[in-house]
Amino acid sequence: MPRQPRLDIPGLVHHVMARGIEGREIFHDDKDRQGFLKRMAEAVSKPGGPRLYAWALMSNHFHLLLRPGEGLLSPMMRRLMTGHAVTYNLRHKRQGHLFQNRYKSIVVEEETYFLELVRYIHLNPVRAGIVKNAEELAKYPYTGHSVILGTQEYTTQDVEVVLARFSVRKSAALEGYRSFVATGFGQGRCEELRGGGLIRSSGGISAFLARNPDEREPSDERILGSGDFVESVLRDNEPVGNTRIATIDDVLKEVATRSGISCEQILGASRTRCVTSARRDFFLRAHEEAGATISMLGRLTGRSHVAVRMAIEQAKNEQEGGHGEFKLQVHHVELG
Repeated sequence: MPRQPRLDIPGLVHHVMARGIEGREIFHDDKDRQGFLKRMAEAVSKPGGPRLYAWALMSNHFHLLLRPGEGLLSPMMRRLMTGHAVTYNLRHKRQGHLFQNRYKSIVVEEETYFLELVRYIHLNPVRAGIVKNAEELAKYPYTGHSVILGTQEYTTQDVEVVLARFSVRKSAALEGYRSFVATGFGQGRCEELRGGGLIRSSGGISAFLARNPDEREPSDERILGSGDFVESVLRDNEPVGNTRIATIDDVLKEVATRSGISCEQILGASRTRCVTSARRDFFLRAHEEAGATISMLGRLTGRSHVAVRMAIEQAKNEQEGGHGEFKLQVHHVELG
């Protein structure tokens, strides 16, 4: 399946995530974590490197909040992850891939989501049950939270940019930041902060279905932000030659127009033959042309991962079957 290229844009904030293959651990012990942090410090500190605002190292994944500098983010991330994988495999006498596919990177609308993501990332150990309260989190060495509070040292992290959003006085800024993080302890996973797309732009699936199609904001799974922000990012980073990459919204609207089935019906619960046919077409095209993941399509339509995958396979078989039938008919005429 052709995947959408990452939006690797200098100057904009990116939320970067990577996970171990099959959900397996990528950090076995403190030596692994400290080695990764040292490697990351070297990468970020290079001339033209990114600014690092928030981070969290979990047993089987990591989160980073970065602003690429003069260079692209992808070469740095490739070196960071490859170097860590080689060292990890040698240390633990294993072979094969360590990370699950490529890293995920989401361009972030800064004014709306910067602090929300700093808090979300730094609360990962709380959601995982590794730390129980604010006092433990303040001393926990494997997120940037303790660095901001000054209980751990990691000079690579840009603390001042975060604190400046609370106050120009350091004591007041620290208190503001501490209070802001504390209010997020009961937030849960916050799926809306993990990526962009139709659900986030619309305020959830129910709100999406309630909207008039003409009122929906533009969206893209690679971008977390308002419709205006999505449009500006896509416009400013359109591939050379005006070969515009389709978005999920583009595919949905086109399938709806061509089939005569509304967007709401395609994404809804109806099982009538014409609606399910349009839905299968949407799943296949969104998957292949817009890079939508099967899990994202499942969340968008309230269906299981298995149901979406089966619908995509059925759509493929229908397309191939139609072509095969046409060829057979032509062949029969030629023989006659």
